[in-house]
Amino acid sequence: MLIPHLGMGGAQRVMFDHSVALARDFEVHEACFNVADGHFFHSGKSVIDLAVGPARGVAAKVAAFAKRIRLVRRIKQNLATDLTISHLEGAHYVNVLSGVGEKKILVIHGSLIHDRELGRIKGLVIRRLLVPLLHNRADRIVTVSRELVPELVSLGVRRDKIITIYNFFDPAAIRQRSLEPLSAEEEAMFDGPPVLVTSGRLALQKNQAALIAMFAELLKRRPARLLLIGDGELRQPLIDQAKALGLSVGEGASGDHDVIFAGFQENPFRLQRHASLFLLTSGWEGFPMVVGEAMACGLPIVSADCPTGPREFLAPDTIGHAVRPLRVAETGDHGLLMPIPSVEDSATIDPWVETLDRLLGDPAERERMAAASPARAEDFSRDTIGPQWLALIDELLNPKELCA
Repeated sequence: MLIPHLGMGGAQRVMFDHSVALARDFEVHEACFNVADGHFFHSGKSVIDLAVGPARGVAAKVAAFAKRIRLVRRIKQNLATDLTISHLEGAHYVNVLSGVGEKKILVIHGSLIHDRELGRIKGLVIRRLLVPLLHNRADRIVTVSRELVPELVSLGVRRDKIITIYNFFDPAAIRQRSLEPLSAEEEAMFDGPPVLVTSGRLALQKNQAALIAMFAELLKRRPARLLLIGDGELRQPLIDQAKALGLSVGEGASGDHDVIFAGFQENPFRLQRHASLFLLTSGWEGFPMVVGEAMACGLPIVSADCPTGPREFLAPDTIGHAVRPLRVAETGDHGLLMPIPSVEDSATIDPWVETLDRLLGDPAERERMAAASPARAEDFSRDTIGPQWLALIDELLNPKELCA
């Protein structure tokens, strides 16, 4: 298994889950470009460290890329590798170009078309050059969302190479961890008005700026608290924004404040369980596992209908014929889908304010939504999804003989 780095992130979490699960049936090795860039999820295996970190300048980047390919090819040869699974774009290119005859799977975790963090030039090179040239050289491409499939096809990837396998998690373990007790300071957060919770990296993708702007409007209607679990590069700008809107801000999971930045939590579920609603405002996603984990905690879900991911949790039967972009709330079988909120467009903020105001005033509806969440979370358990990975690997490593 190959990934650029092992820091805190969704793809890293998925690779960890896959490594642990597949180690029951296979000899699994983990490799990354540079362990020094972060190592958050530990599966217990020794990580093969290429020790080739980020480079600056075109020449240095090309040299680092070539060195990664050489090192990974050598590793594959030394291990007599039968199959390599790569996560994230940089690892995909190295995986394909370092082949020694083994099978190759690329796991696609998010949208390449809607990712605003790629930048114009880099995004153009990836979408129009690297993806069509290199992805088709893999044996299989696994998307974590069904809605990623037409996107890849539009970029020139062969449809027959693509299969969707959702990420998995352990709902029972999440529920058990959610029962861990809170400190007195943490309990105080939930003693006052209802708490709205979100979880994720504080970054452009997660769109917390729009969430804070929307929450400020909600407070004009009714009391509430907003709890942000997670950390990231936008922490201080978001704190400054909340203060500029006249909101009281607390840091750390405690205190009587309008907005609370809880930071990274080893066990976020014990906080989430006490919230009234779980919110996701992302501008784009792949497969937002935080939604499924919140469902396992028994929370009602209100999520932006970003291009891939949330709809597959909340309204899976509508995939392929949904009317987009949403301008009003849409009730799915397993939660509410909303417009992607934007600070610049009040028409995307107002439906959120109306919907949250209504739900906070309707405990019975929240209870109904919450009661349905755990059953949906079970659809993404390891027992449900794991066999799909085993079937794919068996197909690649043990192809059926063609009849004469």
